[in-house]
Amino acid sequence: MPPVGRQPRQPEPSAPEDPAAPRRNPDLVGHGEAERTLLDAWNSGRLPHAWLIGGPPGIGKATLAFRFARFVLTQGAADARDAGLFGAAAPPTSLRTDPAAPVFRRVSSAGHADLLTVERQRDEKRDRLKRDIAVDDVRKIAPFLHRTAAEGGWRVAVIDGADRMNASGLNAVLKILEEPPPGALLLLVSDNPGGMLPTIRSRCRKLTLAPLSEETVVDLLGRYRPELPEDARPALARLAEGSVGRAMALADAGGLDLYRQMVGLLSGLPRLDIPAAHAFADGLTRKQDDGLFETATELLVWWLARFARALARGVWPAEVVPGEVALMARLAGARGLDRWVEVWEKVQRLFARAESANLDRKQVVLNALLTLEAAAT
Repeated sequence: MPPVGRQPRQPEPSAPEDPAAPRRNPDLVGHGEAERTLLDAWNSGRLPHAWLIGGPPGIGKATLAFRFARFVLTQGAADARDAGLFGAAAPPTSLRTDPAAPVFRRVSSAGHADLLTVERQRDEKRDRLKRDIAVDDVRKIAPFLHRTAAEGGWRVAVIDGADRMNASGLNAVLKILEEPPPGALLLLVSDNPGGMLPTIRSRCRKLTLAPLSEETVVDLLGRYRPELPEDARPALARLAEGSVGRAMALADAGGLDLYRQMVGLLSGLPRLDIPAAHAFADGLTRKQDDGLFETATELLVWWLARFARALARGVWPAEVVPGEVALMARLAGARGLDRWVEVWEKVQRLFARAESANLDRKQVVLNALLTLEAAAT
């Protein structure tokens, strides 16, 4: 059984004013158990020096990492003044930091002297994030963690997108993990922790976050994208499969409208409406830099994998838009699971080649649609 399509792109960092951006988001929804794990580790007095926070893209991993970083930086400065019963320090019961607190404001503006964030930088020429984290940025972590804390507490480094480090970057992190300095905390945020070096994984405390429920994603869309029509939020939540970051990215890119167009076009199978297919491909490729091509191809690969998974399980999925189940049932009657897995793999390879070999995008889309027509005939 195939995975659910190729992994969607990690949502790019939100605009500076966006309250959903991880470093400035005061709230964490749907991950209470993970928060308790971190809080218990802190209260035990034996906090591991490195944590590997994993899970699908866009579910709140970086939000949790910055939430914990703010907490640790606040506690480092507060231990001496916050005394509980009989002078003993009162154990904290939450990781939340008041947004009005100085630590919160400095972390939000990337101005805290004891916090270092390492992440992919923007490629100004292509107006997108670079593929990998620069190794020179990773190498800044060791000297940062070894220096004296500016505020007398902890020094915290967050690697957001740790699976985007190359071999040199991974080796630089491994050296830190082999000899961690006292009073230092390293938080690695990864969409694919299993793909990282075993030696790195073994030296980190692992914390895996699960996808959010559809209901939670719908609620968060109402909070962060209030302009969305209410009837669009459940469909976006279902498309995003538990990732509020993905749901917001799809909303911003017009992904739901693209998905409706795509399903409408496929609904004509086994006979593809060729003029409509050309119009669809033209709409995706008229502008090379608007992201429509990438969004649409990811959605088509996702739909094919979802279809193949449903065939393997023998249970049709809940519909994102009306008519999907009828379409899947009709295609299942034309060919079996093995054939549709082959189609999924072929289309996925075709789109990957389009990106790496700079193929004609319109022709790539048409070839993918014709591949589905051939299989359905």
